[in-house]
Amino acid sequence: MSPLVGTILLLVFIALVVLVISRSIRIVPQATAGIVERFGRYHRTLNAGLNMVTPFVDRLRPLIDLREQVVSFPPQPVITRDNLVVGIDTVIYFQVTDARAATYEVANYITAVEQLTVTTLRNVVGGMELEHALTSRDQINSELRKELDEATGKWGIRVGRVELKAIEPPGSIQDSMEKQMRADRDKRAAILSAEGSKQSAILTAEGERQAAVLRARGESEAVVLRAEAEATAQAARARGNPDQRLLAYQYMQMLPQIAQGDANKVWIVPSEIGKALEGIGGFFSSAAAARTLDADGPSGPGAQLDASVGRHAGLEGWLAGGSGPVHDGAVADHEGGSVPGAGDADGAPLRHDPALMEGSSEMGASV
Repeated sequence: MSPLVGTILLLVFIALVVLVISRSIRIVPQATAGIVERFGRYHRTLNAGLNMVTPFVDRLRPLIDLREQVVSFPPQPVITRDNLVVGIDTVIYFQVTDARAATYEVANYITAVEQLTVTTLRNVVGGMELEHALTSRDQINSELRKELDEATGKWGIRVGRVELKAIEPPGSIQDSMEKQMRADRDKRAAILSAEGSKQSAILTAEGERQAAVLRARGESEAVVLRAEAEATAQAARARGNPDQRLLAYQYMQMLPQIAQGDANKVWIVPSEIGKALEGIGGFFSSAAAARTLDADGPSGPGAQLDASVGRHAGLEGWLAGGSGPVHDGAVADHEGGSVPGAGDADGAPLRHDPALMEGSSEMGASV
């Protein structure tokens, strides 16, 4: 054998060895998996890293991505419960968990997931009205995820999330919805304005009522204070300068006590008592008005009339008789001064006193 032939054979052997080695070594990237088939049948799954296979016997299928994938599907027409056609865009987040099942259980798992999403979406949204579907995205997402996860489990796929990108109703429906929303906003604005006006009117009326109550209370207190001041002034004037009405009132209080004396057979009413009695009515009227305004005030007629007073000239002369003057205070039995009409042993009877008989009427009363 010539050296040239030997060299050629050596080179062929080296090339064959290199080819065998290259076909035996397989490097799988991270987050991917490879399916090895031997004589057309599934043999094993290659994980990430350096792997050895049998050359010319084992065949490595295309690598499968094990990362979570995001697939966006074009808008799909869906008929709602109220017979409205809406377009719905969906986004699916899924991940291959079993490379063997994803390879042999379904021909194209991405297409399968898309079609399954469309059919499930029509079933879920078809049982809802449009307004409910627009406000129930979370409910639709959860139902879609549940249905897809159960259906894709045997494919070696796990559905992580399903999101609705948009729900687009027809143009006419959108215009009607916008008009309805504007009408609702206008209605709420009118209601809020009416509530504000009502509250303002209520507060204004309440303020006016409280102001009127306070004014009336102030006027009432002012009237009471004026009445008390007037009563106090009248009492002070009566103590310093007693008039006919006060003396007449004192005399009227003394009449029962005057009549209780055993020696009193006759008592005389002076002519001045008529005019004095006319003023007593006005005096009691003013005193009653003051008592009505303030029942607890210190200006009652009893307090005014029971105070010590001076003497009246006419009454004092009539009460004096022959035995001495009679005081204007309350007289008990056999107390105080002499009783009119009693006289003494040497005195003349009261009815014979010319000064007292003038303008008076004589009245007899048995005691």
